Amino acid sequence: MARKKKNNSKLLLRYSKSIIQVLKEEPSKAFNYKQVAARLGVDNEIKRQQVLQTLEIMSDDGSIDSKGHGKYAYKHLENHIVGTVDLTSKGSAYVVQDGTDDVYVSPANLLHALNGDLVKVHLFAKRKSKKPEGQIVEILERAKTEFVGVVQLSKNYGFLVPDHRKMLVDIYIPNEHLNGAKDGQKAIARITDWPAKASSPFGEIIEVLGEQGNHEVEINSIMAEFGLPRNFPPEVTSEADEVSINIPDEEIKKRRDFRDTLTFTIDPHDAKDFDDALSFKVLENGNYEVGIHIADVSHYVRPDSALEEQAIERATSVYLVDRVIPMLPEKLSNLVCSLRPNEEKLCFSAVFEIDENAQIHNEWFGRTVINSNHRFTYEEAQKIIEDQSGHLSEAVLPLDRIAKKMRAARMKNGAIAFESTEVKFILDENGHPTGVYFKESKDSNHLIEEFMLLANKSVAQFIGRKKDGKPSGKTFVYRIHDKPNPEKLFELANFVRQFGYTVKTSSENNSTSKGINALLAEVKGSGEASMISTLAIRSMSKAVYSTQNIGHYGLAFDYYSHFTSPIRRYPDVMVHRLLQHYLDGGKSPNKNEWEELCEHSSEREKVATDAERSSIKYMQVKFMQDHVGEDFMGIISGVTEWGVFVELIDSKCEGMVRIRDFKDDYYAFDERSFSIEGERTGKVYQLGDQIMITVKRADLDKKQLDFVPA
Repeated sequence: MARKKKNNSKLLLRYSKSIIQVLKEEPSKAFNYKQVAARLGVDNEIKRQQVLQTLEIMSDDGSIDSKGHGKYAYKHLENHIVGTVDLTSKGSAYVVQDGTDDVYVSPANLLHALNGDLVKVHLFAKRKSKKPEGQIVEILERAKTEFVGVVQLSKNYGFLVPDHRKMLVDIYIPNEHLNGAKDGQKAIARITDWPAKASSPFGEIIEVLGEQGNHEVEINSIMAEFGLPRNFPPEVTSEADEVSINIPDEEIKKRRDFRDTLTFTIDPHDAKDFDDALSFKVLENGNYEVGIHIADVSHYVRPDSALEEQAIERATSVYLVDRVIPMLPEKLSNLVCSLRPNEEKLCFSAVFEIDENAQIHNEWFGRTVINSNHRFTYEEAQKIIEDQSGHLSEAVLPLDRIAKKMRAARMKNGAIAFESTEVKFILDENGHPTGVYFKESKDSNHLIEEFMLLANKSVAQFIGRKKDGKPSGKTFVYRIHDKPNPEKLFELANFVRQFGYTVKTSSENNSTSKGINALLAEVKGSGEASMISTLAIRSMSKAVYSTQNIGHYGLAFDYYSHFTSPIRRYPDVMVHRLLQHYLDGGKSPNKNEWEELCEHSSEREKVATDAERSSIKYMQVKFMQDHVGEDFMGIISGVTEWGVFVELIDSKCEGMVRIRDFKDDYYAFDERSFSIEGERTGKVYQLGDQIMITVKRADLDKKQLDFVPA
C-alpha cells in the first residue's frame, strides 16, 4: 500500500518530548536506543529505528548528551523544546507542545517564523509566577509557503496582502515576478526568500485568480488558502474513465446476493453519491434481517493505482457552501460506486438478525451485490414516520422503532446528545445567496444514524475484540475520542454557574457524559442554549483516526470505526481493506504505515472542516451585504474587551458590536462574568442576552460583519 512518508521534523515532534521525560527519570544513567524504546512502550523494529533516529538528531542538536557506544543521557542544562507556532494578532506567538506549558515568544524573537511552523525554541531562565518564555532559534519546517491574497502595486514593485488573519506580514513581489497580476486582483504568491534583516518575505505570483469580489474567484481563493485541489490530475481522470459500470457475472458469483431483498437509501434531497443502503426482511422466527450495505469502493480503487494515490492525498471530500470537492472522480462517486435505485451495485455489508427490542442475535460481514428498490429523501422518510403509513412503510416503521430503542440505549450508556443546527443557503444561478434555511436532525436522520453507528461499532468489535472480550491486538483503523480535558470541564462548570446551571462531573463511569446531557436538556430552548452547547463541545477532545484503540467517549463505545462512507472518506476504504484481509484469514499487518495514514487522514479532516467554516463565513457576509442598514434580533455569543459578538437569530450570521459603538454609556469588560457593564447606568450585556442590532458593514475581504446597537 502507498503511504505518506514522514520527515525528520515530524519524527522529532513525535518522540523528543517523551525521550527527554524517559531520560529525566534517571538523569544519572545512560541508555541505548532499545532501552529507551522499551520505556516508551515501542514494541516493533520499525518504530525502534525511528526512536534511534530521533536520539541521533537530538544528540546532534544538543538536546541530550551522547555518552558514546550508542548510549544517551539526560542533559542537565535542558534549555530548548520543539513545537508549533501559534501567532497572536499582536505579532507575538506561543510555541505549542502537547503535554507542556505553551512557551511565549515576543515579536522580536520570532526569527521570521509563521503560524503553524515547526520550530526549535531556546528557553529563557524561568522566573517565579511567570509563564515560560523563549526565543526561536531554528525553523525546522514551514507549515506553508504559498498564500492567497490581494495584489497591491506601486511603480517598481508590489505586495501580496494575505487573506489569512494569522499571516501578519505582506509578501514583497518585485515587478519581474508579478506574472501579469494587476492591482486589486486576487492571486497566489509563493515565498522564495526572507533575508534576515528584511521585514517582509520576498515572493513571486504563481497564479492570478481574478477580480476581487467575484464569487468564483472568492471560492477559489478559499480553496487555494487551504490547499484544496480544483481538478483531478489527468492520469486519475483517465483511470476513472476506464472503470466499467458493468458487473461481470463471475464477480457476482463470489458475493452474497441481496438483489431480491427489499433495499432502499435515505439521503439529503440534493445528494448524488449514495454511500449506504438498508435492506429489510422479516424472518420466519419473527425477527428481522437488516443489511447495512456500503459502496464497495475498494473493489474499484486498487492499491498503488493513481486513484488510490489521489484518494490518500485528499483523504476526504470537502463540502463547501456551494460545491463539493470530492475524494474520488465523479464517475466513481456519483455513478459506478453510488447506490442508485434500480441498478446492480457491489457492496461491503454488515448484516444483522435483530428483534423488535433492538437485540442483536446474529451478525455477518462480507461482500455483496444489491439492487436498491427506492431512493428516499430524509423528508419523504420523515413523512412516513409521522403519518405511520406510505410507500415501503412495512420496512421504514419497524426500522424507526428499532433505531429509537438503540438510541435510547446509547444515551443510557453515556453517549452525549449533542444536537447541531446546520445552516444552508439558497443560491441563485450566479452563486449569490438569496435566503437561509436550517437543517435539523429528525427521526429519519436518527434512523440512518443509528444503523450506521451499529455497523461501525460492530465491525470494530469484530476485528478488535476477541471472544473473551479482551483486545485482539490486530492492526485496525479506529475512530477514537478521548475523555474531556478536566480543566476545560472545570471552566465549563464555572461558566454555566453564572446562568444558574450546574454540570455534574466526576471520575465515576459515565458521570460526566450524563452531567453534560442533563445540562444540554436543561438549557434547550433558552437564549444561551446554542452558546452553552458550543462551549460543551469545545470542552471535548477531538475525534481522530488511529490504530491505537481507546474507545469513543462521545458515543460511549469501547470499539468504533468508520466503515460506512468510503466514497467520501479514505479511512473507510482502509477499514474495508483490513476487514477483507482478516475475513480471508490474513495475519495482522505492521501498524506503522496504517498509523501514518490515520494521522494524515486526521490532518486532512481538520483542513476540510476549517475550509467549510471559512466558506460558510464568506457566504454569511455576502448574504448580509444585501441587508446593510437593516435591523435584526440576535443573541450575544461572545464577549471580549473590544466588544460583543452577536449571532442573528434568523440567519445564524455572526458579527461584532464594538464597545465604542455603545453610545449610551462607557462600558467596561468583566472577564469573570463574560459581560460588559455601563459605568453610569449599570446596564449589563452578557453572554446569552438578546440584543437588537443594525448591520453597519459587511466586509467581504475580511469575511467580517460589523453591527451597531439598533
